[in-house]
Amino acid sequence: MSAMPNTHEVLLRNAQLLGGRVALLGLTDDSLLPRLTVSGLIVTDQASVSESFAPNRGWDCCFGYDVASDHAASFETVVVFLPKARAELEFRLALARYLARPGAMLLVIGEKKEGIAGGVKQFAAVAGSVMKVDSARHCQVWSGTNSLPLSAFSVSEWLTWTDLACAGIPLSIAGLPGVFSLGRLDDGTRMLLETLAESPLGVERVLDFACGAGVIGAWLHKFCQAAGTRPIRVDGSDVQAQAVYCARQTYARAGCQGDIHAANGLATVEGVWPAVISNPPFHTGVKTDTSMTEQFLAQVASHLAPGGELRLVANSFLPYEALMERYIGPVERLAQDRRFTVYRAILKKRR
Repeated sequence: MSAMPNTHEVLLRNAQLLGGRVALLGLTDDSLLPRLTVSGLIVTDQASVSESFAPNRGWDCCFGYDVASDHAASFETVVVFLPKARAELEFRLALARYLARPGAMLLVIGEKKEGIAGGVKQFAAVAGSVMKVDSARHCQVWSGTNSLPLSAFSVSEWLTWTDLACAGIPLSIAGLPGVFSLGRLDDGTRMLLETLAESPLGVERVLDFACGAGVIGAWLHKFCQAAGTRPIRVDGSDVQAQAVYCARQTYARAGCQGDIHAANGLATVEGVWPAVISNPPFHTGVKTDTSMTEQFLAQVASHLAPGGELRLVANSFLPYEALMERYIGPVERLAQDRRFTVYRAILKKRR
């Protein structure tokens, strides 16, 4: 079992601060809950938490920030775990102000190397006079009060749109704070799309693993339209709530066909596809973490049709080529520069 995040350990160390009904925003490990004597609501943007969550002494779980209105102004304490993106902290703080009763305690917890110092400035802008109440395990805990409560909160009001183009195909991509590559086209994804233009998949159904905001699916749909070929169905999966929300919005605007699944890896994804595409993540917070992609590569063969193709882009230093060869079959490098490599692997025949 992996160790509990430092921020969660520090919350346990300061459990005496938690009074009344409690909301925890940004929980990444629900093994914390049985060790608390309070109850309330957890809000997580990670499918891994929502998949493993079981009702526990009065705790409710919400996957994503679209929290039911009956939770408004109903918590005496709201804890905000510091996210990686500054814009997402603003997002979480707004939800905290909506969920907390007027004058309720607000707590922000974050690691120093993840930017808690900058986060405190954002916290102070909405919570007045804030105070550091603890520093331990490379983390800080800051407290404030809900002095500027919000009477309304809607995820849709935070939605933005970015117009992009790649290989002559224009796109309009939905965005929310914290979603991958917000407001721009990631260079790795661009390289992957360019190989799809030069070497089309030639299939009618695709799975986009770690689909993010739906860029690849929307591009493939528009590419088929421009080429006058039959539209391709692109199903997608992602672990993050904002990505799932944005991908569905992107697909709707583009007219793209496909289902978007919230899933931690492939364990809960059902189906077999003639091709799978991915620009997989390799960070957890600010830490390099290739475990999700390594697990994906070990499992993807069971989701590929005989002779099916996996096309993947990754930073060139990551050790994926050998894993693709091991689990899937022969690997070819379709494109490469000093930062990224696009790999193609064809599922080998089973003996």
